Amino acid sequence: MRPPTPAARCTTGTARLGNPGYDDVLLMFSVGQVPGKLECFADGGSTMVRFVDDTGPEWSRRYRAMSTERLALTDPAEEVRIAFAERFGREPEGIWAAPGRANLVGEHTDYNDGFVLPLAIDHRVTVAAARRADDRLRLLSLEKGERELTLSDIGPGLVEGWAGYVAGAMWSLAREGVEVGGLDLALTSDVPVGSGLSSSAALECATVLATRDLYGGPGDPGRLALIAQRAENEIVGVPSGIMDQMASMACIAGHVLLLDTRSLVAEQVPFDLDAAGLTLLVIDTGVSHALADGAYAERRRACEAAARLLEVPALRDATEADVAAAADLLGEVLHRRARHVVTENARVLEVVDRLRAGRLDAIGPLLTASHVSLRDDYEVSAPELDTAVEAALRAGGLGARMTGAGFGGSALALAPAVEAGAVTRIVTAAFAGRGFRAPTVFAVHPAHGARRLA
Repeated sequence: MRPPTPAARCTTGTARLGNPGYDDVLLMFSVGQVPGKLECFADGGSTMVRFVDDTGPEWSRRYRAMSTERLALTDPAEEVRIAFAERFGREPEGIWAAPGRANLVGEHTDYNDGFVLPLAIDHRVTVAAARRADDRLRLLSLEKGERELTLSDIGPGLVEGWAGYVAGAMWSLAREGVEVGGLDLALTSDVPVGSGLSSSAALECATVLATRDLYGGPGDPGRLALIAQRAENEIVGVPSGIMDQMASMACIAGHVLLLDTRSLVAEQVPFDLDAAGLTLLVIDTGVSHALADGAYAERRRACEAAARLLEVPALRDATEADVAAAADLLGEVLHRRARHVVTENARVLEVVDRLRAGRLDAIGPLLTASHVSLRDDYEVSAPELDTAVEAALRAGGLGARMTGAGFGGSALALAPAVEAGAVTRIVTAAFAGRGFRAPTVFAVHPAHGARRLA
């Protein structure tokens, strides 16, 4: 790639380019007191910004083109290819990407053998990788730094942090009988971490796909999703269900994925926001959740206990009437947990019925009912999530709910496209009024699942 021609140079936080998107980046680096500088370039009529970390090695230089819409930057595939070549001294054998996901409805149902309705989003993890002749893993995250380990270092609870998701994915593929060897791997991600958009599943799926292509393994997306899930369950230690990995692996653009998490039978359901004149907004509260802290596992244990008392294989097999009749047997907490699961399954199927009938604009009340259930019965919401939902509805949203496991993260708001600005303004004002940090609000579109890019 021809390097851009320098047009100007700006020291961090001391110059303004007259473009709100660029100015935001300068301000971000200034507030964060990141050492280094921003170099501004003109290349073929487009403007780029390179952040140069003077304290780091050559590969840490980052090329990113900025816009006022999003902080995603030049082509991530090219960016990660350059970083790989500079750090490892050779070209990668391939480049792969896997998306995060937003779950339209169907929360905490996947580990109860229930129904979910996620969509892949247009934010993703991109990896460049190449095989090694030994058993070493050299990992470079453009956001998090470097890690190095060997295959023998990988085991439950042995690899901490972001590297555990990469190493766990390789370990899990090896459990399938694949002879997995060493790997050099560089990655970048624009999926917000801790936002409830499954950045971890995207990283696992991108790594599984890359390792499978380089070393062999199954071709079925459902099987690959299970391999990625095992990495999260056994290496990272989060007892998550299959939804996140299936969404990242199997979704297609312009659709939501109706997934039966017991049989893994999936149906692509059309979800054309543009044709309906609607937008789906993510409201990232900035409150990060850590699922390995025990709250997620406690909810799962409660559901399993309720299923045993109801004498059903899983809560998917219970009806709302069954749960109501067993209220005294279950006790207050288990009754509310079970009631959420059975009513949430019903909401998923009703949303799908309305989408099949072309009534996308009629699903809003079901999304809001899902949030109420998650807040009151499952108790996994947070004040910031409740504020986001309430403000989005006041601003003209058709429906809104928290998405993801909860305890922070993001909310979704379905709104007329013409009201997107109003929703953003009113939600932001509501956060300020409560003394919360400003949320990040952005639209998402149903995107393709994991795939090889080069």
